[in-house]
Amino acid sequence: METEPCEEFDPAAKPTKPEVEEAITEPADDDNHTELPCGSAEEGQELHGEEQAEAESCTGESQSSDIRKPSDPEQCGDTACKEQRKLQNTNSWKTVRFQEPSMDDDVLEIDSSAESLFPEYVTEEWTSSTFEELFGADDWLDITEDRLLRKKLVKSGAPDALIPVWGQEVSVKMQCVLEDRTVVEKDTKLVFVIGEGDVNQALEECVMSMQKREITLLLADSQCAYGLLGREPDIPSWAPLLYQLQLLDFREKLDPLTLPVADRIRIGNQKRERGNFHFQREEYSMAARAYSMALDVLTTRSRDGGNGGVKTEEEEVRDYRVKCLNNLATVQIKLEQYQEALSSSREVLTLEPNNVKSLFRVGKLLSDMGEYKEAMEVLKRALKLEPTTKAIHAELSKLVRRQSGGKDTQEWISKPAAMLGDNITPFLIPSKKKPSGISWKFILGALVVALGSLVTSLILTARN
Repeated sequence: METEPCEEFDPAAKPTKPEVEEAITEPADDDNHTELPCGSAEEGQELHGEEQAEAESCTGESQSSDIRKPSDPEQCGDTACKEQRKLQNTNSWKTVRFQEPSMDDDVLEIDSSAESLFPEYVTEEWTSSTFEELFGADDWLDITEDRLLRKKLVKSGAPDALIPVWGQEVSVKMQCVLEDRTVVEKDTKLVFVIGEGDVNQALEECVMSMQKREITLLLADSQCAYGLLGREPDIPSWAPLLYQLQLLDFREKLDPLTLPVADRIRIGNQKRERGNFHFQREEYSMAARAYSMALDVLTTRSRDGGNGGVKTEEEEVRDYRVKCLNNLATVQIKLEQYQEALSSSREVLTLEPNNVKSLFRVGKLLSDMGEYKEAMEVLKRALKLEPTTKAIHAELSKLVRRQSGGKDTQEWISKPAAMLGDNITPFLIPSKKKPSGISWKFILGALVVALGSLVTSLILTARN
């Protein structure tokens, strides 16, 4: 689930779960390049809306090949249930869809039921074989030399048909199960662009070996799917996956600047959601790539140079660009790309001059880069907008210490925002440390000791 970060924030708050936030989730008091944390987040939404109802069972001749639920006593006899494991339904986290504009609303729905999308092509490999057997089977082809991706042809494609290549847009019918045949992904028309990270590596590699209308089984090692982290809540760590795929069609990728603005917003948000998915998994390079692609799409410019959006659409595009830029700056800081993060944050301020999160980020980055004067001006702007934010006060205090050469001779004190002017001197107070030098008490004590020694010497001399 994606969270929409809040606009107001409490710098002392820390997120309770690793969900992506536009505001940065690290404490701002650290000396590293950290960000302003966000307090409460608005309620997130699932990426893909409501689940579609279970698919209707096929009729006629295909009924005998249907994969039925084992819990149905009329459809699963004792012998049949012992011979093969049936597909199980699960409340699956839905696959991210990168659907191009379509007049068919049905393709936007996702079916996570246990009904097979290929009832006439139910094989033993799909229903009962162990994955260890399939990885070692002789009648499977290796897609990669390391044997981490293997396929078996179920139905041939069109004769002499071409295969899709890198950068093209493909649409596939797809279903995916774990080794216990739990359904974890299912889509009657999944559209994605090869090479843009819209789906996992296994799907991208496999479709580049398929012809149009071909149906194939794909066995994917976890390294080509979801790896160590898995995918909550349905795919565990290091889980191999078994896909059944059909390549429906492929074409050259559409130029987003030729699409209506509403479609650009939808596609851009899908890319942003994918970036959030990678951010949550700490896959920062992939997250940065997804946010950058989202920014390329989120524009009201047309290919002819004109402006194709109405006022409400322009405002919506601006809001989503701010979200992407804030998230991109976060990722760039994680990747230690500080100049790029500064540029992204400044671009936010061109769209929203009073965006406190970006003001704080710019001020902190400038302070860390030694641009103290500009950093002070930016942080003071942020403080006027959020006078109670402790993180800004902490950063200002740190900045004052840096300006004084690292000597703890003065510190920042908090004052009401209305009193904050151009002169920061009233907000500096001397350090409580006492000045260095010889104390008068030390001198007086030394004189007393000296006098005492002189008197003692005189008395001893008189006695002698």
